[in-house]
Amino acid sequence: MSDSDPPGPGPATRLHASRTVRWLLWGVGTLSLVLGLIGVVLPGLPTTPFILLSAACYAKASPRLHHWLTHHRLLGPMVRDWEQHRSLTRRTKTVAQVSMVLMVGLSAWGLRERPVLLAVVLVAAAVGVWVVARIPTRGR
Repeated sequence: MSDSDPPGPGPATRLHASRTVRWLLWGVGTLSLVLGLIGVVLPGLPTTPFILLSAACYAKASPRLHHWLTHHRLLGPMVRDWEQHRSLTRRTKTVAQVSMVLMVGLSAWGLRERPVLLAVVLVAAAVGVWVVARIPTRGR
């Protein structure tokens, strides 16, 4: 298999022609993946958009990493679903937003004595919920 052949099922994508752009896409994809994984535990930082951005970057930069992400036990179903439908189910969006709100609520309670930090967390949470809300939704 060559670097330009995407492994396994999924959209047929081509590597970007420029090696420099591929490295930049790899870097953005990796940073996005790290932010998405941090978003699993950090209130207000959305996981889904960052993971989807990683998949898009890896699709043009590294078929191996794209394949790894699409076949990951926990992240793969979300990425494959996005690549197939270009939308998230209502359930996925609801779970993401409710999780963010619950975690922010716990953080807000713990930060009630530190108003500046509390404001930062609340603004980050509002942005996170807004970002997830803007992702196209389909039934189910």
